[in-house]
Amino acid sequence: MKTAIKPRLGTRGKPEESRAAILQAAVREFAEHGIAGARTDAIAQAARVNKALLYYYFSDKQALYAAVLDKVFSGLRETVLAALAGEATPSAKILAYAAAYFDYIAANPLYPRLVQGEMMRAGRGQSAQLQHIVKDYFRPVYSRLTEVLAEGIGTGEFRPVDPLHFIPSMIAIIVFYFTGAPVMQIMTRVNPLLPERVAERREAVLDFISAALFRHSEAPKGESK
Repeated sequence: MKTAIKPRLGTRGKPEESRAAILQAAVREFAEHGIAGARTDAIAQAARVNKALLYYYFSDKQALYAAVLDKVFSGLRETVLAALAGEATPSAKILAYAAAYFDYIAANPLYPRLVQGEMMRAGRGQSAQLQHIVKDYFRPVYSRLTEVLAEGIGTGEFRPVDPLHFIPSMIAIIVFYFTGAPVMQIMTRVNPLLPERVAERREAVLDFISAALFRHSEAPKGESK
């Protein structure tokens, strides 16, 4: 009896592993070079697959880029919508949302660069993915956040705020820390992505959002009201 040969990573025998490896390598390549400068040769080499296999899973570089964006945005959507679900108070949901968003980006620090690059492409009218991203990823989260904000305003937990302004501001203070990390390191001579610095930033973000949104009666115990 012949012993079955286990397929190596990089063969069609392990499609999920091979596809995941390609996507992971593509995230870094697209984040560093954008879609125009990214090279499929470099992605295949980093993923330890041959170029033919890459094109077996993804018809061209544009299809691979679209799959990378889906990976980024679907993961974020699922993470933050889970934080906004359940029977918790609006205050607890907003803090859970902010914490989940922060943790997702902290675990995937290259993602903001991908998103920023796509937003720049959209501004130049070059994004083929924009309608899909807005419809399937941005709008469901924005709608749910708007509902939670309205509920909190209605119960008196939150100050009256305009979601059109508050939601982008909340996202910005989470994301900018990671996109601005190289500049911050030069200015402060401290790596902002060290685990202890990231933990400090997480607390600062939640504190900032609480101060900006919650009425004084919602301040955490032990703090002045």
